[in-house]
Amino acid sequence: MSEFTLLIPWWRLTFMLPPAVLLVVFLFRWTDQGKPLLYATVRMLAQLTLIGYVLVWVFTAKHWGWVLGALTLMATVAGWIALRPLAMKRRRHLYGKALACIVICGGGILSLVIFGVLRPPHWYDARVTIPLAGMVFAGSMNQISLAAERYVAERNRGETHFGARAVALRASMIPLINAFFAVGLVQLPGMMTGQILAGADPLMAVRYQIMVMLMLLGSGGLAATAFLQWAGPDCVDSEGAEE
Repeated sequence: MSEFTLLIPWWRLTFMLPPAVLLVVFLFRWTDQGKPLLYATVRMLAQLTLIGYVLVWVFTAKHWGWVLGALTLMATVAGWIALRPLAMKRRRHLYGKALACIVICGGGILSLVIFGVLRPPHWYDARVTIPLAGMVFAGSMNQISLAAERYVAERNRGETHFGARAVALRASMIPLINAFFAVGLVQLPGMMTGQILAGADPLMAVRYQIMVMLMLLGSGGLAATAFLQWAGPDCVDSEGAEE
């Protein structure tokens, strides 16, 4: 481990709780989102703690089957979460299409990164494949979610399929485009920051971050595009309103 690595004891993480608690209080008082955020925060803590122990075991096992199983689980969950803005009936109907968009677009870009850019000795190296797959599937999930929510909103306003599709794709790309403009000037993104904190060469960290930014652009943007083209009309009924 690098001499520059900053180790974080569990108890120090409690310093990050007061801002979250304060926000939950305001959300309870001003909106109806306090309970969802509280639940999401508790779930996040439990999930990350659990996955930490699971990854230790998977890294030790070094078997392609466990890595493939982890990727399958990640994509399966991402497909369902991507459809949260839609009514439950729509989610069940569109889940297969959302999952296919994530697997095909995200999986394709992930393959380019692993076999074309990084070329590790073994594709199933969990330390490489699982973190990258997490970024790819999460990015695709978020892009589809943004696109679906905006598409439904535009159709409910009376917009045509083609008009709603254009607005939805544009809206889904805003976070990515903003990130491209801000990177290096306003923020140092997650992977780059983590590598620098771990003592890596900043120029090497930059190369990794460029790879990640283009990876997220390709996987998320293409997943949203594919979903709008393939499943957009199914997000609403024949009159253009969500059931």
